[in-house]
Amino acid sequence: MKPLLDSALGLLREAASLRPAAFSTSFGAEDMVVLDLIRRHHIEIDIFTLDTGRLPEETYALMQQVEQVYGRCFETYYPDTDAVQALVRERGINGFYASIDNRKACCEVRKVEPLKRALSGRRAWVTGLRVQQGVSRAQLTARSRDETFGLEKFNPLYDWTEQQVWQYIRDGGLPYNALHDRHYPSIGCAPCTRAIAVGEDVRAGRWWWENPETRECGLHVQRPATIPIRVTA
Repeated sequence: MKPLLDSALGLLREAASLRPAAFSTSFGAEDMVVLDLIRRHHIEIDIFTLDTGRLPEETYALMQQVEQVYGRCFETYYPDTDAVQALVRERGINGFYASIDNRKACCEVRKVEPLKRALSGRRAWVTGLRVQQGVSRAQLTARSRDETFGLEKFNPLYDWTEQQVWQYIRDGGLPYNALHDRHYPSIGCAPCTRAIAVGEDVRAGRWWWENPETRECGLHVQRPATIPIRVTA
């Protein structure tokens, strides 16, 4: 593990040198490793999360546990209330099941717009993404330029395996989402996440009604424009 840890810490320190830098966490297994590395090694990277309003109860429980273990170390960003109301009015409370366009519109309002606010003014963005997390992340690198948000993006665990992630968690006694023990390797909003079967891709439980190539929420893809949601008075 030492070469992997040295590489991850090197990338985190490189990101921290581009102040201000921020780490976005959804409190998945990989994110708990990155969060622990940042806090344990006193790396000057801000930490934030996005509360979409549709997260599983287990995720909220872990957020509380993280504060108990690491202190108040992260800031939470929420979607715009008017935009959520317009989304639900126009597409329905669970309209994301009806079409990919609806699903991406939901992600745009609940995730992408809050992320833009969280990353505003930043020079570096740290994530817990890994190459092995699915076909949509097969080309992931340690560092790249994110043109959508206009900053440098760092993926310190990009070359880690799932087994190595869990070895770090077990060895360090890190808190983690209880859903992982129920066959949820990738956890997002409750309506869009399910357990996976043996042999399925680790992200098969995310937006499972779509093709694997479309299973991204918009946080980690380059796109020319956002999906418009009309907000009316």
